[in-house]
Amino acid sequence: MATEYGAYGDPWRDAEPQYPGQPARRDGPPRPGAPQPEPPPPGRHRLGSPASTVIAATALVLGVIGLVVSSVGVATELMPRTFTAGQQRQITDWEYGRGWRALSAGQIFPASVSYQAPAVLDDSSMLLTGRRIGVARQSSCEAVTDPAAARVLDRNGCSAMLRATYTDGTDSYVVTVGVAVLPSTTQAEAADTELSDAATVAGIQPGVDALAFAGTPAAMFTHQRRQLSGFLRAGTYVALYTVGYADSRPREPVSGDSYADEEMTAVGSGVAQAALAEVGAPQPAPHCPGTPGC
Repeated sequence: MATEYGAYGDPWRDAEPQYPGQPARRDGPPRPGAPQPEPPPPGRHRLGSPASTVIAATALVLGVIGLVVSSVGVATELMPRTFTAGQQRQITDWEYGRGWRALSAGQIFPASVSYQAPAVLDDSSMLLTGRRIGVARQSSCEAVTDPAAARVLDRNGCSAMLRATYTDGTDSYVVTVGVAVLPSTTQAEAADTELSDAATVAGIQPGVDALAFAGTPAAMFTHQRRQLSGFLRAGTYVALYTVGYADSRPREPVSGDSYADEEMTAVGSGVAQAALAEVGAPQPAPHCPGTPGC
């Protein structure tokens, strides 16, 4: 038995409207006159083509490199900062330089000092004591030192001289110590070397002027009554000392009297070391806590 459409073809296919925008059927060839698919515009590539794969891979590599660089930068910021040798010296010199301004006169020149007894005594391990007589006002290095010492200190940038006078425990000797303030450890070392090379005047090493105080055992301690001089260095400071008798005896070179020479040297260097103990104390190595921007 024949169907209703057997003689006339497929009514649903024949019934399809014929208009230009209709897409071609997938089960047959495109209809005559139907529009063809448009090719991709120039410069564009189909997804999955070799060119697009290369672009995607390149972008991924660049992204990974950027991430690594950023991570290194962040890690560097968070790591503790390190200083060069030159920077460490500059920081250390700065710390030394602020010491004499931060410390009081009583801290630089303590009221009482202890020092090692000279070898000529029976018990050289014994500690002797000196006491402070008075402290002078700050002055220039040139104003209170011998000309030879003044030239050395001025050449190395000395900016100030701090002075005090002490007596030993028996009031037999008096000592004036002067702390010269220099701008750097390098210049302090140079001054130390040059003072060692400086020619002596009348058998006395160039040094700091005597500082007298009326009504004390140092009342008659004048520049003309100095017996010996010396110096020590610590940090950016050079401590010069001058020693003499507490009485009115005139200056006489003590190099021929080993007992007096060692006793005076012991008290002079002992007072100088005490003056440098605070202001010239070793500074810790510069370091940074590691916070960003340190």
